[in-house]
Amino acid sequence: MDETPRNADVSCDCRDDPGVSLERFFILSVAPRATSEMVLYYTPRGAETTGHVVYVGADKHENEHLIQWGLPHDVWFHVDKLSSAHVYLRMSPGQTMDDITPEELEDCAQLVKANSIAGNKQNDLYVVYTPWENLRKRGDMDVGQVAFKNEKAEAVRRTKVKTRINDIVNRLNKTKVERFPDLQAEREAYDEGVRRAKKEAYRVAERERLEEERAREADREARDYKHMMVEDSMKSNKEMAKKYASVEEAEDDFM
Repeated sequence: MDETPRNADVSCDCRDDPGVSLERFFILSVAPRATSEMVLYYTPRGAETTGHVVYVGADKHENEHLIQWGLPHDVWFHVDKLSSAHVYLRMSPGQTMDDITPEELEDCAQLVKANSIAGNKQNDLYVVYTPWENLRKRGDMDVGQVAFKNEKAEAVRRTKVKTRINDIVNRLNKTKVERFPDLQAEREAYDEGVRRAKKEAYRVAERERLEEERAREADREARDYKHMMVEDSMKSNKEMAKKYASVEEAEDDFM
């Protein structure tokens, strides 16, 4: 299902609202706004095992927050060369695009297509995906518009979507949850956790190094002490040989 990009359009104009329904428009218009932006969360297949979650910006302004405060183990999905929603797959720390399951890839691709005004009507289109860290936002870009830092095939992949599969889209929509997360706080908490983990790893490594150094020093001291005892013993035997004519004479003197 995966295909590498050929002359991929790496500047994705995502300014259109991804297919807002009248019901959702009403919610966005009259619901009291929190200090953070609304994010839509979905449950992909296999989440009970992987712990992965899919999340989507409700509009172009929320997409800006997602671009700014993503996590290193997030993967970004978008319809290639068309306006669409920004769909992210949040995996576990340390995982890469190679850890995306075929089911997750299909779910994300279908969700992106369904949330593209133009893409939802087309067949045989491509969806591009890349790590969040590969997204590049320049100051002269419009709201919701991004490019890629690395345009090579290993960093930006494509998958073909032949047609919309309603069963997948409907299943995902049933899992949708609207939340107002503090994305900046989440990112800062993640960064703090990474710093603590690095400090703890350094402390453990330093403690092991010191223990190994103490063990080596103790071993050196033990060898030096043994050598010293041998020399002292040899010296004492020589002195006794000079002082006493025989062992019996030495024993008589000791007694």
